Amino acid sequence: MSTSSAQDQPVRGQVTLRFWAAAREATGLTEELVPVDGPVTLAVLVADALARHGDSERLRRVLDSCSVLIGDRPVASADPATVLVEPGESVEFLPPFAGG
Repeated sequence: MSTSSAQDQPVRGQVTLRFWAAAREATGLTEELVPVDGPVTLAVLVADALARHGDSERLRRVLDSCSVLIGDRPVASADPATVLVEPGESVEFLPPFAGG
């Protein structure tokens, strides 16, 4: 008989990726739901998105130039390999905007 608790199980769910402006044009999507087996780094989510969308140089350039929000928290200059995204959270890719 197993005495494993819910704490021992990975938290399964999904992360919502939202693409704005040039990121939307490069992916052809406004958003996509990504299944995850627990917390995942932003770097993994970006690498997976690139793989799913043909790893185009255009998309890579756009995502590299984006400001990123996780929920309502800006990632700023944090290393994407150290930024954890929890199941249920959303990641917003906001390319630079020209205003006027």
